[in-house]
Amino acid sequence: MLSWALTFLIVALIAGVLGFGGIAGAAAGIAKIIFFIFIILLVVSLLMNALRGKAPRL
Repeated sequence: MLSWALTFLIVALIAGVLGFGGIAGAAAGIAKIIFFIFIILLVVSLLMNALRGKAPRL
């Protein structure tokens, strides 16, 4: 999921450089939403593993 957020961020940066403001704004908005979903799922996953007593895998 983090790779999708980075992909949309890169699309937004390229569109912004080329002057496509609407597309850049939309892609940046999508990247932000996907990134926050990733963070929420990461925190939930870490909490669930902590409650089960398992050590996080790194």
